[in-house]
Amino acid sequence: MATHHVVVIAGSLRKESFTLKIANALTKLAPDTLKLDVVTLHDISFFNQDLESAPPADWVAFREKIQKSSGVLFVTPEYNRSIPGVLKNAIDVASRPYGKSSFLGKPVGIISNSPGPLGGVSAAKHLQNILPGISGPIMGQPEIYLNGVGDAFDDKGELIKESLLAVLKQYIDAYAAFVSRHHR
Repeated sequence: MATHHVVVIAGSLRKESFTLKIANALTKLAPDTLKLDVVTLHDISFFNQDLESAPPADWVAFREKIQKSSGVLFVTPEYNRSIPGVLKNAIDVASRPYGKSSFLGKPVGIISNSPGPLGGVSAAKHLQNILPGISGPIMGQPEIYLNGVGDAFDDKGELIKESLLAVLKQYIDAYAAFVSRHHR
């Protein structure tokens, strides 16, 4: 059975973010058919179309990582009822130049999270609005909006909340099947 390499984009810069902890937990829950590469956005410079003729090395490296992948999984918190600015910037960087998006054809998964009761649903919905036209197919079911993540991890960053573990396992297994069906 083939192993698919998937880029997991953690949409938060905070060192101890729940988003990064969830992304790292997924690497331990993924089936053998997926190899997850968690990517943070600390080193991606701001998108500026004036730089397209000679793109910065960080843009080129990020684009190439996505182009070489079998799929992309976004894990995002919700900031002010949307996605964080660093995540939007990364999407802008990787989706350019126009017509040559690094996301094209890549099966996409979306996981939003929040310590609050809504689970980042607005952030997930904004990604669902942004990605069509610049990405491959977006997995529609199961949808996953993780709420109450504030007590899901121990002091070492390990996932300890059984209900969250079960939901993430179900999701990553479904995403693995989705990538297998849609990977080119």
